Amino acid sequence: MYDLIIENGLIYDGRGNKPFKADIAIRDKKIAKIGLIKEDSKQRIDADGKIVTPGFVDIHTHYDGQATWDPYLRPSTYHGVTTVVMGNCGVGFSPCKPDQRDWLIGLMEGVEDIPGTALHEGIDWEWESFPEYLDALEKKPFAIDVGTQIPHGAVRAYVMGERGINHEIATPEEIGEMKKIVQEAIKAGAYGFSTSRTEKHNDVNGNLTPSITADKDELVEIAKSLGEINQGVLQGISDFYDFDSEFDIFKTMSKESGRPISITVEQQDARPEWWLQLLDGIEEAQNEGVNMYGQVPPRATGILMGLTATLNPFRFHPSYMEIADLPLEERVKIMNTSEFREKLMKEQGVSINPLVDEIVNSFGKMFKLGEPANYEPDPKDSFESLSETSNMTAAEIAYQAMLEKDGRALIYHPLFNYQPGDLSLVEKMLKHPYTISGLGDAGAHCGAISDASFPTTLVQHWSRDRNRGEKLPLEIVIKMQTSETANLLGINDRGVIEEGYKADINIIDYEGLTLHEPEIVNDLPAGGRRLVQKASGYDYTIVSGEVAFIKGEATGALNGRLIRNS
Repeated sequence: MYDLIIENGLIYDGRGNKPFKADIAIRDKKIAKIGLIKEDSKQRIDADGKIVTPGFVDIHTHYDGQATWDPYLRPSTYHGVTTVVMGNCGVGFSPCKPDQRDWLIGLMEGVEDIPGTALHEGIDWEWESFPEYLDALEKKPFAIDVGTQIPHGAVRAYVMGERGINHEIATPEEIGEMKKIVQEAIKAGAYGFSTSRTEKHNDVNGNLTPSITADKDELVEIAKSLGEINQGVLQGISDFYDFDSEFDIFKTMSKESGRPISITVEQQDARPEWWLQLLDGIEEAQNEGVNMYGQVPPRATGILMGLTATLNPFRFHPSYMEIADLPLEERVKIMNTSEFREKLMKEQGVSINPLVDEIVNSFGKMFKLGEPANYEPDPKDSFESLSETSNMTAAEIAYQAMLEKDGRALIYHPLFNYQPGDLSLVEKMLKHPYTISGLGDAGAHCGAISDASFPTTLVQHWSRDRNRGEKLPLEIVIKMQTSETANLLGINDRGVIEEGYKADINIIDYEGLTLHEPEIVNDLPAGGRRLVQKASGYDYTIVSGEVAFIKGEATGALNGRLIRNS
């Protein structure tokens, strides 16, 4: 007798093949049979009219803290994700000496916008070394599977102390110790090593992440520690201001170690073409036999602004700063008065830094997000464009939009990977032969970004709803979020629907798949705030052969676990 049979579904196998209609039988957490199945089963699900896919594998998350207190790892589990990998961008919570805990929390809070109060309240700190961190996670109940990477920032601080935090050059002995710790982590089950070399990553006090100035020798030697045991992957992000020298570091890391490396690819207005240079470099490296990939998003990386979010267009205007800490209802009441509105509109905002200034002042890239959420907006719908055909300024339109829904409405600013004149920008990224879908940052950017929903965008937008450019075949976008992401990290027991593979499966109402507008909730430890975005259409999500979520809501089944690199 089988444990579960899924009947009559249209199967997308995760390998990019054309779909086929068949039944799937599951026994002992694995796919036991595919075809016309007449045998008995403890449970049956009729998937007629639905598509059946492998569970989605998200390789770029930041659940390093949340995984210690939240078995359901929301919001990823609203979007068909059955495996997450954390420890990206060189930040995480292990290894960690007891006197460095507050600093690591401050680094994560600054880099990934996760409330420090929630991290202080939620993390139990049952570890110091990375193997001890894995052992602590292994004892936690999970609804989905969780994998880890070891972060450069934590390793550097653990070995070098204040010298590492303050960007001093590592000695050969310190590099040797870092290699030992990283290799120990990989042997214990970490899937890779991550590093950050971008000025966008600062701790809560504004200090640059400790890995940004690490020299080439340090990074290459650490990478070689993976090559020595022929395990693990490399992941990194850089501003690439000096493209040749920065790219050479990442290329040499992969070449000398023989291990795959994925690098964040972002288009920025300040340097609108550099991402093409990066992808050209990656393709050239692949042609030379170096295993490099670009990690790309399925939509623009967008900042969400509003009265409930971290930022809004008037956050640093003197009049708004006076009321910023009032309860939402009181702020809305004040802002609805003509006296306050007129006063605010005459003011200039205080300059914070170039990036924040760009976010809050670029009315040509501000849009109503809408319901359902629209992540490929038409330039004519920007506040600046709307002001040209109305008697209101762009700032007045933004002000009015922000007050909708009793002050809970959100404004969308596609900060990276959006050029009004180029509808194919993200399309070019996704279709490149050496890119991997990622960068959702699930678990992070709690008050400004809600990109854990990237898997839903990939399926809904790119295969079905896109009307401003070419669509992609559904079987290809399913492959992008399943076997491609799993295979990059060497998680080879999932990501496809095939006999013998792990029974992580989504049953999706494809025609009804809808990404809803994000909302702010205060459900983190200590009442911490975060953006959460749900989707309709995920009828069933099955983890290790058991139904874990029905229509996005948890059944209570905790069939997930920590997974270890083998």
